[in-house]
Amino acid sequence: MGQLWKRWLADPGWTQSLLLQIIDIGLVLLLTYMVLIIIGERRTLWMVRGFIILMLAAAVSTNLKLKLLSFVLNSLVIGSAVSMAFILQAEFRRFLEQLGRGEILQLFQPSRRAIPKPDNVIDEIVDAVKELSQNRIGALLILETSAPIDERDFSVPGVRLNAEVSKELIQTLFQPTTLLHDGAVLIRASRIMAAGVILPISERTASRQLGTRHRAAMGITERIENCMCIVVSEETGSISLAERGTLNRPLTSSKLKELLEASFSPSVDREAVASDLRNFGRQIGSQGLALISRLLRLPSSASREKK
Repeated sequence: MGQLWKRWLADPGWTQSLLLQIIDIGLVLLLTYMVLIIIGERRTLWMVRGFIILMLAAAVSTNLKLKLLSFVLNSLVIGSAVSMAFILQAEFRRFLEQLGRGEILQLFQPSRRAIPKPDNVIDEIVDAVKELSQNRIGALLILETSAPIDERDFSVPGVRLNAEVSKELIQTLFQPTTLLHDGAVLIRASRIMAAGVILPISERTASRQLGTRHRAAMGITERIENCMCIVVSEETGSISLAERGTLNRPLTSSKLKELLEASFSPSVDREAVASDLRNFGRQIGSQGLALISRLLRLPSSASREKK
């Protein structure tokens, strides 16, 4: 410690440089925490972790003056940042809007998920789907799982309704005699926001048994992660659930209810993300303290115990 104090007193510029580096690292960690809180979904958390590790590797290679490795890593960081801007466009849009409005404190608060009540809304949806399946009436329902879907992701936004979810209304909207039966119904929390929504068709090769509704469900869930689609086949009456471009079929009404309740549970995703953030924060904190102790040449806790 005596040598450290002497170095601080002898070279004020070194002290200022060290403080600037500490502030720089602190601001990067703060920005990282904001991004993780805004995203708040476990399936995208690993992608953000990988991007952070890539940035740290690029910074280390730059400081070590490894020119070729630094060039490659910096190029990967830029490419990954552009890709994430497209993948997480809803989260980045929310971040920029709140930043522009001056709502800085709200950036540190997790986004509140619009979660339907399992004992009410999910029962209404499952009962409606069951009736449609028995009567072999085709249907396509979009369920938002987190942030609202941007209408620009739809081919045609459809007709706004903003009505309470009920099995009678859902069945009525998909009757072949109605004008909106060909499109999809958008459900946000406990509200039916729109009907007659036209979705983009998946470009992936699909089975010939799958119709336009199934390909549309695959297409929108490929493009948007924060939604899932329920499909009722008009020909067979089979029930399917699309998520992240994958169809889970055929399903019974009880299995569908089980999957929906698991997906819209108010505690599972939040607890998983919270635990991941805590573990990730502890790892960064322990590694950061170890790095600082090495830089300052302070004895570690292990060496103290040996003494």
